[in-house]
Amino acid sequence: SPSVLSLVMSFEGTLVLNDELKSINKIFSCEARGNPVPVYSWFINGTVVEAENRYSLIDGNLIITNASETADYGRYQCKAENSYGTVLSRDALLQFAYLGSFSGRTRGGVSVREGQGVVLMCTPPPHSPEIMYSWVFNEFPSFVAEDSRRFISQVTGNLYVSKVQPSDVGSYICLVKNTVTNARVLSPPTPLTLRTDGLMGEYEPKIEVHFPLSVPAARGVTVRLECFALGNPVPTITWRKMNGNIPKKARLRKSQAVLEIPNVQLEDSGTYECKAENPRGGTAFKGHIQVYTFPQWISTINDSQLDSGDQLHWECKATGKPRPTYRWLRNGEPLTPQSRVEVVNGELIIQKVQQADSGMYQCVAENKYGAIYCSAELKILASPPVFSPNPVRLIATLGKDMLLGCRPRASPKPRVTWRRGDRRIQPSRRIMLLRNNTLRIINSTRSDEGNYVCRAENQFGSAEMTAMLWVKEAMRVDLSPSRMEVTVGESVVLSCRVSHDPSLDVAFQWLLNQQPLNFQQEGGHFEYTQTQSSTVDLMIRSILLKHAGKYGCRAQTSADTVFAEAEVLVRGPPGPPGVVIVEEIKDTTATLSWSGGVDNHSPISSYNLQARSPFSLGWQTLRTDPEPVTGDMESAMAVELNPWVDYEFRVVASNAIGTGDPSAPSRGVRTKEAVPSVVPANVSGGNGRRHELVISWEPVSEEFQNGEGFGYIVAFRANGTRGWKEKMVTSADSTMYKYRDETFPPLTPFEVKVGVYNNKGDGPFSGVVTVYSAEGEPREAPSEVKASSISSSEIKVTWRPPNPGPGRPRGYEVSYTKDSEQEESGNRKKTVGNETSMVLTGLEGNSVYLITVRGFNSIGQGPASTASTAKTKKDPPVQPPANLVWIQEGTNVSLNWDPVKSKDNESDVIGYKVLLSQEGRVHNQVMRTITPSAVLSLPEGGTYIIEVRALSEGGEGAISSQVRVLTSSGKTRLWNITFLSALVSLG
Repeated sequence: SPSVLSLVMSFEGTLVLNDELKSINKIFSCEARGNPVPVYSWFINGTVVEAENRYSLIDGNLIITNASETADYGRYQCKAENSYGTVLSRDALLQFAYLGSFSGRTRGGVSVREGQGVVLMCTPPPHSPEIMYSWVFNEFPSFVAEDSRRFISQVTGNLYVSKVQPSDVGSYICLVKNTVTNARVLSPPTPLTLRTDGLMGEYEPKIEVHFPLSVPAARGVTVRLECFALGNPVPTITWRKMNGNIPKKARLRKSQAVLEIPNVQLEDSGTYECKAENPRGGTAFKGHIQVYTFPQWISTINDSQLDSGDQLHWECKATGKPRPTYRWLRNGEPLTPQSRVEVVNGELIIQKVQQADSGMYQCVAENKYGAIYCSAELKILASPPVFSPNPVRLIATLGKDMLLGCRPRASPKPRVTWRRGDRRIQPSRRIMLLRNNTLRIINSTRSDEGNYVCRAENQFGSAEMTAMLWVKEAMRVDLSPSRMEVTVGESVVLSCRVSHDPSLDVAFQWLLNQQPLNFQQEGGHFEYTQTQSSTVDLMIRSILLKHAGKYGCRAQTSADTVFAEAEVLVRGPPGPPGVVIVEEIKDTTATLSWSGGVDNHSPISSYNLQARSPFSLGWQTLRTDPEPVTGDMESAMAVELNPWVDYEFRVVASNAIGTGDPSAPSRGVRTKEAVPSVVPANVSGGNGRRHELVISWEPVSEEFQNGEGFGYIVAFRANGTRGWKEKMVTSADSTMYKYRDETFPPLTPFEVKVGVYNNKGDGPFSGVVTVYSAEGEPREAPSEVKASSISSSEIKVTWRPPNPGPGRPRGYEVSYTKDSEQEESGNRKKTVGNETSMVLTGLEGNSVYLITVRGFNSIGQGPASTASTAKTKKDPPVQPPANLVWIQEGTNVSLNWDPVKSKDNESDVIGYKVLLSQEGRVHNQVMRTITPSAVLSLPEGGTYIIEVRALSEGGEGAISSQVRVLTSSGKTRLWNITFLSALVSLG
C-alpha cells in the first residue's frame, strides 16, 4: 500500500507569542498516513531540529519548552518518511510579540503660529507585530478627538493638525498599544505653544499623510488607505478610483481621511486618488492597490502504478496572483531534469521508468505570498507471469466463432505464444491471434476440439495456461403462437420449446419488451410452468392492457444462447381522450373539442361529455348536440347548462369492450349571464307585529341566479283590489319582506307573489298565494281569576280565557306580588301553551299574594285581569319526630315516637307520614297515621330504611332520624342511627 497518502500541519501561516506566553509549551502538529507507519523529523530555517533540551518529538508533534525568540524564531517544516518514500509539509512561521519602551529623553517643544499646520512625531519603540496609536492631551485619560482638523495615522503614529487653534495649546503624549499582548507604553510629552509674531495666513493644502504608490493586499482582507493634508482653511478630502467606480462596499472613516475596503477582491484592484482642496487650491495623490491571491489547486497528482519501461506523465495546476511557479520533489529532495526526466512547469514526464524511480513525489505551486503541496506515490511493478489456478473449460457451438483468452498477471507485459498439443499455432484465415493475445477461431467445427496452451514470459520468468475446448450442436428455439389478440380479462398461454445438445443443461428466462419478468411483482397474473426439460409455458391470467407487448423467451446453455419473441395485442376499453378545449361558451351551451385517445385495438363507438361545477355532486353527464356523440367525432356542444356558473369539462370514450378512463379536465370557464328563470319556492307569510304584512320564501340557489345583481321583486295586493304593490329586495340571500300599513285591520288577506331579477333583466314571478296580515296583541283580559292556597309555599291559580277573535292569546303570564311589596318587585311566570291554570311554587308561608293574569302572543301582551288575592298556609313544623322506639315481633316492627308540637307560627299537626324504602331505591311504601305510632310488615331478606315526618296544612315537616333494618334467614336485626343506646338495650 502507498507509503504516505497525505500530510497535514495543524498550524499554517504565522504564530505570534507574547512575553507572557514564552514560558508555555508550544506544540506544532504534523500528521501523515502511511504503511509502514511514517517516521517524523522537523526543520527550522532548513536546519534539522535535534530532539533534546527544549525540543521534544512525540509522533508527529514538535513540542518547544520555554520558547525563546533568539533561538526559536523562524520557519518550521515537517518531514515524514518510511521505506517507500518521503514527503514535506508546508512552512509555518513562529514569531514573537513584544513592545519596547520609549527612550527616556525629554522631547523638545513645538511652537507654531495660529492657523499654521503641525505634525507631532510619535517615533514608536521597537515592537512586533502591529500596534495601535492614540494621543493623550495634557493628562491621561483625556484623548485627542479626531475630526476634519486633527488626524492620527495608524501607519506612522504621528498626530497631524491641519490648522492650529489656541485651544490646541498644551502637552501631547503618544500612547502605543500592542494588538497581541495589549501592553501599553507612553512617550515623553511634547509641548505645543503658539508663537506671538502674528497669525498664519491662508495657504493651499499640502498632503502630509498618504498611502504607498503600490499597495499589495491579500484577497479577502480589509484594505485601509490614509490621506490627510495640512492647510488653511481646513482642506476637504475626496476619493475616486481611476478608470472605474469605488466599490459600493467601501466606507469612508475619520472625516473621509481613511478609505476602507472590506473583503477586497481582484476586481477591486486599480489606481485610487485622494484629493485635498480648500479655497486656496488643491492637490492630489495616486496609489495602486494590487490584490494578490495565495496559490490554490485546480488539479493535483494521483498515486500511479506502472510497469517497468512505461512512461510517467503527471500534471498539476494551480491558480494564484501572481501566477504560481512549480517545482517537483522526490522523497523530499528537488527533482532536476535528466536524460529520462523532463520537468516543464506543472508537468513531470519520466521516460522508461525504472525501479529506482519509485517513491513519493510532490508538486509545489508557489508565488511570493505562499506555497502549496500535493503528493502522490509512484510504484514500479516487476513480476513474472502468473495465471489463475482455476482450470479453463470452454464450450463452443458448431459454426459459431470462439474466443480463447490469455490474460496473465505480469510486469512488464509478457510475450505470449499459443500451441495445440506440441505444435505452435500459426495464424491462418480461420485462426487469428488478436492484439490482446486472445485466440479467435472462426466457424467452429468438431475438429477444433482439444487442449490449447497459452505461454507467457518476460525477463522475470514464464508460465502456461491450458484451455479445454468442446464443440456442440447449436441450439434452436420456437415460441408459439408468434402473434395473438386477446381481450382484457382473458387468459392466454405462450409456449417456448428448444432443441439442444442433450449433454448440456438449459435455463430459460421470460422477458416483456426486453425487460425480465418479475413474477412476484405482477400480482399473480403470470405463471411459469416447465412441462419438459426443453419446454416452458407462460400463462397470463386475467390479462390487463399493460400486459400488451413483445414477449421474449431466452434459452441459455454453457455453450449458446438463443432468443425468440411473440407479440400479444390486448383489446380493452379506450384510453383517455386528449386535452379538452372549450371552443365557445354561451349562457346555456359550450362547444368542446378534443383529440381521440388510443382505442386499445377496438374502435371507439361513442363519447360522453361530462361537467362539474361548485353546485354538482362530482361529475355529471351532459345533454349534447348532436346526440349521441359518435366515435368518429372530436367536437360537440354541451347544452342545458346553467348561466353564470363555473364549469370544468371532460370527455369519456367507449367501445365495444367498455368505457375507458376520462380525459384530464378542461380549464375552468364560466357561462354567460342570462335573465333568471327559477322563481323562489314556498312563498308564504303571516305573523309579525300589528299592521304588518310579513312575506317569506326560500331563496334561489346561486346556481340559478344566472348573473350578477340578483334580487327579488315582492308583489302584493289586498284581496279584491286591482293594483299590485311591488318592492325590490336587493339581497340574493333574503328570505323575508315586511310591509307596514296602519290602515289595514288585523288578519287582512293579501294576494302575494315573488319574482326574480338580475342585471340582465326581470325574470318570472312565483304563483299567487294568500297571506294574512298580523293579528295584533290580545285585546281582552282573562276573566274569573281564582287563587287558592295549597300549602305554605304553593298557590293554585285558575282563569277563564277571553272570547275568541283577532288577537287571540298563544299563552298566559301570571304576575304575583306579596301584599307588602311594590308591584315592580313581583314575579312573573308564563304557561307553556294555552293552559288555564298554574301552580305557583317557592312562596313564603303565612303571606298574602296579589295575583293577575294576562294573555300574550307573538305580537305582544294583552291587558291584565282583575287582581285576586290568596294567603299561603303557615309553615310546617321544624321539629322532626323524636325518640323513635321499636319492638320486633316476627316480621313486624312496631314504632312509637314523641308527638310533634307546632309553634305559634307553624301549621297544626294533622298526622304523620311513615316512609319505608329498600336501601338504594326510592320509597316504595308510605303509611299515614293520625297517632304517633305505626306497625310495619317487612319482607324477609334485604336492608330497609324507615323514616317519619309530621303532616300539616302547611306541608310536610322535618324528617326523623333513620331506622335501618337488616332481614336475613328469618331474623330481623335493627339499628338506630341516632340512638345507639337503644340498640344496645334491645340486643
